[in-house]
Amino acid sequence: MAKEFPKLKFKVVLAPMHNVTNVAFRLMCKKYGAGMVSTELLSANAISRENNAVMKLALFNKDEKPVVAQIFGQNTKNIVEAAKKLEKNFDIIDFNLGCPSKKIMEQGSGGALLKRKNKIKEIITELCNTVKIPITVKIRSSFDGKGNAVEISKLCEEAGVSAIIVHARTVEQGYSGKADWKVIKEVKDSINIPVIGNGDIWNCEDAFQMLEETGCDYVMVGRAAIGNPFIFKEISTFLDKGEIVKQSKGDKIKDYFDYIKLTKKFKIFSVVDAKLRAQEFTKGLQGGSKLRRELNKVKGWPEIEELMKKLQ
Repeated sequence: MAKEFPKLKFKVVLAPMHNVTNVAFRLMCKKYGAGMVSTELLSANAISRENNAVMKLALFNKDEKPVVAQIFGQNTKNIVEAAKKLEKNFDIIDFNLGCPSKKIMEQGSGGALLKRKNKIKEIITELCNTVKIPITVKIRSSFDGKGNAVEISKLCEEAGVSAIIVHARTVEQGYSGKADWKVIKEVKDSINIPVIGNGDIWNCEDAFQMLEETGCDYVMVGRAAIGNPFIFKEISTFLDKGEIVKQSKGDKIKDYFDYIKLTKKFKIFSVVDAKLRAQEFTKGLQGGSKLRRELNKVKGWPEIEELMKKLQ
């Protein structure tokens, strides 16, 4: 029997994103109203071996709860072992069945597993029977447009998962083209566990529309949150009160410096990351494009800090 998925305080959750959703960024999103946050995609093989670099990516903080560890792999023994190592710190284990990365699919993991229903059943059954916390899965609408999202969702529900996350693109689409939200509705109409809709949520109106059109329980925001954790406040406020709130330029720059403080607190600060986030946090700001050109020339944190302060 599936373990119960927690009732989230807010309807919008943060997607796992490679090289983005570290503990510092997750805490920023949580502060602004993300109902749930997730690590980036972690290799089950590496976690089972307690690889130092990957274990560092699994760094968490109690203030971000409920927090998800998302894992990928195709070796059932290693997947279960990794989940057991993670369950003491995390609230949910999410198993990825949709990542379109060539490197991950060449290992037979991520989106490649959508072609192997029996393997999915084996992995999910073992996970749900062994791990004490809820298991969720993240899927794509299908591998190549020959839809099987409903079939896979039913299989996973029967195996004991607590919720399904549906990214409404095919694996072959990657992140291109348009998400087909009809698939999310089809999945929601066919199973009895919570469904989280993902794909093309760029603002508060999109989030409202997806909830209305698909009946999904929660919406997941990915790329629109990069450099913009405030989007969670925008969406949560709109869904709760129907009001549109915007962030000032000064507050956006302050968010950048708050993020940097957190990376230093958790000892994950790097100049490379600081420069990349400076480029992301200044998108759409007056003077932002000039700053990004100047950022390309700088090498140290003091120079980055000075440039960002000038923009305030």
